[in-house]
Amino acid sequence: MVHIGYTLMSEQTPARQLVDYAVTAEQLGFDFAVISDHYFPWIEEMGHSPYAWSVLGAVAHATQRIPLMTYVTCPIMRYHPAVVAQKAATMGALSGGRFTLGLGAGENLNEHVIGEGWPPADTRHEMFREAIEIIKELFGGDYVTYHGEYFNVDSAKLYDRPDERVPIGIAASGGRSAAIAAELGDLLVVNDPMPEVVQQFNAAGGTGKPVYGQLPIAYDTDAEAAKERAHRLWRWSGVGGWKVMAELPGPVNFAAAASTVRPEDVAESVPCGDAVDAVVQAVRKFADAGYTHVALVQIGADQQQPFFDWAKGSLLPALREI
Repeated sequence: MVHIGYTLMSEQTPARQLVDYAVTAEQLGFDFAVISDHYFPWIEEMGHSPYAWSVLGAVAHATQRIPLMTYVTCPIMRYHPAVVAQKAATMGALSGGRFTLGLGAGENLNEHVIGEGWPPADTRHEMFREAIEIIKELFGGDYVTYHGEYFNVDSAKLYDRPDERVPIGIAASGGRSAAIAAELGDLLVVNDPMPEVVQQFNAAGGTGKPVYGQLPIAYDTDAEAAKERAHRLWRWSGVGGWKVMAELPGPVNFAAAASTVRPEDVAESVPCGDAVDAVVQAVRKFADAGYTHVALVQIGADQQQPFFDWAKGSLLPALREI
């Protein structure tokens, strides 16, 4: 069975509403919830980007059952890995063991704000490995001193931790990152249905570990309105893949890169309208590629309640059959 999650899309939603949406998602029976961790939205039309960790604390207090996860946090620049470890351990304790720390190597969009530039991809992967090693050591509960090429930790210790160690999910887009995920992570995160990455993860030792993906959808009873909204708010996703997206520094750059993306281009990968079968088939692609968890993203903050009504009455029952 594929576990169906709900995405708290902070780039399009104010903080208080995100907490309300998490409560509703739990009440409707979503299996888990993930939250993006950005400093900027991808494009200005999205309009928001609250601090994910404050929202997570409020969500943990407001909910009782639903597992929570960052999707994903970058621990190499904007946050020092020792601070990420403390935040994650606190969330684990606060949520009663419902929190998973999803990690990724980051985007220029969010990390450039500290004024340290944006390293090349090879350097980022090296930094990412060091950061994960630090976080895992601190999760052990002992004092940690670490001297790496990129990070130093001086006698750090986490005093508040959950009873069970916080699981770590690692985002990957190719063989190198999949190998890191298999070696150091408890689960794999790959946005799109990419069976080759799942296979690389399994070949590197990840067999049997969960695999998480994410599916954007644009629910609306008017399919054309859904397509227009998906293009207006989600056209940034068609700018050329992760190797391009990770390098762009701001919303204006994403908008420029997406200037030739058409509504029909977005609709090829985003189910638009109210056809349950279209979403079922899209989720099935993930299941066939070896994914165990798929988090849905409803595009458009003003359509969340209609989406919830549709999910309760039609969508979730159909997805349970996969």
